[in-house]
Amino acid sequence: MKKKPLMLALALATQVGMQTSAQNAATKEVHKDRVFLQDYAVKNNASLSTAHQYSLAADRNGVVQVLEANQLLMPYGGYFQLDGKLVPDKTYLPMKDKKVLAIDRYQDQLVYLDDKAVFSNAWAGSVYFQHSLVAPTAFVGGKDFVFLAAAKNKLQLLQKDQAPHAFELPAGFTVLDIVFDAGENLFWILTEKEIYSFSPGGKTVNKALSAERMTALAFHPAKNQLVVGTKNGYFTYDVKAKKQSEINQKLPWTEITTVQSNGDDIWFGSSMGAFKMDAGGHFSYYHGKRWMPGEQVKDLIVQDNKTHVLTENGLGTIVFEEMTLEQKAAILDRQMRERHIRHGFNSSIDLLEPGNLGTARLTDSDNDGLWTTMYLAGEAFRYAVTKSPEALQNCKESLLAMERLFTINPVEGFPSRSFERRGYIEQLSDPERWQHASDPEWDWKATTSSDEAIGHVFVFGVLAEVVDDPWVKAKSIELLDALMTHIVKNDMYLIDYDGKPTLWGKWNPDYVNSFPTSVGDRKLNSSNITGMLQTAYYFTGKQMYKDKAFELMDKYGYLENMMRPMAGIGRSGEGSDDWSKMLSDGWNHSDDEMYYVGYWGLYRYAFDEKLKAKYKESIVDHWEAERPEKEGLWNIMTALVQPENFDLEEAIWFLERHPIDLISWNVKNSHRKDIELMEPNFRNQTTKEVLPPSEARIARHNANRFALDGGNDGRVEYSPGDIWLLPYWMGRYLEVIQ
Repeated sequence: MKKKPLMLALALATQVGMQTSAQNAATKEVHKDRVFLQDYAVKNNASLSTAHQYSLAADRNGVVQVLEANQLLMPYGGYFQLDGKLVPDKTYLPMKDKKVLAIDRYQDQLVYLDDKAVFSNAWAGSVYFQHSLVAPTAFVGGKDFVFLAAAKNKLQLLQKDQAPHAFELPAGFTVLDIVFDAGENLFWILTEKEIYSFSPGGKTVNKALSAERMTALAFHPAKNQLVVGTKNGYFTYDVKAKKQSEINQKLPWTEITTVQSNGDDIWFGSSMGAFKMDAGGHFSYYHGKRWMPGEQVKDLIVQDNKTHVLTENGLGTIVFEEMTLEQKAAILDRQMRERHIRHGFNSSIDLLEPGNLGTARLTDSDNDGLWTTMYLAGEAFRYAVTKSPEALQNCKESLLAMERLFTINPVEGFPSRSFERRGYIEQLSDPERWQHASDPEWDWKATTSSDEAIGHVFVFGVLAEVVDDPWVKAKSIELLDALMTHIVKNDMYLIDYDGKPTLWGKWNPDYVNSFPTSVGDRKLNSSNITGMLQTAYYFTGKQMYKDKAFELMDKYGYLENMMRPMAGIGRSGEGSDDWSKMLSDGWNHSDDEMYYVGYWGLYRYAFDEKLKAKYKESIVDHWEAERPEKEGLWNIMTALVQPENFDLEEAIWFLERHPIDLISWNVKNSHRKDIELMEPNFRNQTTKEVLPPSEARIARHNANRFALDGGNDGRVEYSPGDIWLLPYWMGRYLEVIQ
């Protein structure tokens, strides 16, 4: 068959998109962008002594104060991804001589308890109610500027123009906290073993309940309940029915240090982070340095769209900012362009100091080509949707980097893994893989893998189809043809500079069919190479690609290989070779990534409708296996073949709940009491329900989303280009996100 003219190929590519859009429009699931709350942290560091009692409060102006050992501190200099510190608050000169023992918020103003009085600098300084308590530690405000203060088991009711009303709890009880119930006009008083109510009108004290090892107390107006934290869980007390619940220990952590209610939500501080429980009983867990400087919560307060969490290492402020996915995309795009472009590649950065972006260094990786293809595809979809000149320029810059992967080495049609200026090999990853280029200024990285190859084919097809720019289209088809010509002419191998196949660049039947049918590589490589050959044929019209694809499918069983259900993938079993055993010792999530980027060419450029139906069956079977992970990109990509059912809600959950802080802080979840662990299994699914991205380690799409612990101690910032921007912009292009 003669080669298709370039313009005919491009016209057919456009027709594919139009047909797909028309076929899917009537039945597809669609998400209309909405405002959601994006959480992120601002941290102000300090080393706080464990010997002291702490208070934390904020006023209506946004002023936040921390009390440590009679000294008032304030956060200074902290911004998103730029840590500040707690410094002495010298705002009011007379405060330096006050022996402040506790602080609180009353009617959105700061109020203080010192060794002489309850007082405030608000209300023109008119609030000043003296007490006679010795070393008081707790107080709270009630109605009409009535305050209750406590020192051990002694309490005093304080109000304007009246002498303090003093009373005591039984000997041996120490007041830990006091909260006010405005509906019933009652003060609730917490000790370690008993809770009392106090009516300021009748000045009567009544014991409400007894329990062991109580630590924290909040009144929850939404349910008219007390929420009581203990050293091993929490319980509630219905103040009307006078009924105490069973203790709840299915929590992220059970040693509760403080409790606050906020509307329908309840916030808990613990000795291992903070967590929010919503009205449905679902938890959001904030633990680790992504969210706060330390893990032992001393106090917390909720203020408007912020939750301030005081820890042993300073103050973490969790901010909840209203935004849409489109606005989030703009934030992550800015991060991408400012910090993650290296020679046009999509790169991570190493941080020489944990979390300090001022010590950032762009770094190479084995997969510079793959990560760049994923970012580049996202920018292609962005351009197709928005016609943004910036997106087009980004495409051109990264496509130049992709082109140079081919031209910097001496092997025709062979894409390097990466390239870098000469003289730094020993400081790069895997120095033994680097080779000198003919250009004395540059080195290039060999041993290119199959995951790079499938990434190249994926993005060249996307660019050729969706980017309406003559140079981008022509260059993409040129590079696609060069790569696939290399593979076909080298007997379905990727041949390196030494004349030998690379370790993973193998699609030859002797290699692929050498594996037992249970080994995933047999199915994966068959699927990938079929999609690669279809893409090459579609855009070049060269008959050799179509002939080779049908030869592999019909003569060598590649269609049968790829149609085997995912349920059949498992360990190779006894009698198999060591290589097969190694490849099948557990589910490989990098394989998932390779499958899915390959599905674009496999399905979209199928030779005929009969094959297309088979491919859909295989893709949906894979998606069914992946559904528990709620992987945003896999779900969005499944919309390509099944727009009426692809877990859209879970895809949006992934995009909305993903953090915008992509620094790889250590996270730990294996200690949690609220997760249901599973028995060890081939897929390494650790829990029945996958955790939200905001509570898990930062990971690319080739990682196990069920990993409970992990991270790089804040020494890497991953790029949003492949992690977030690709699924978002693909969703926009496929019109399932509007």
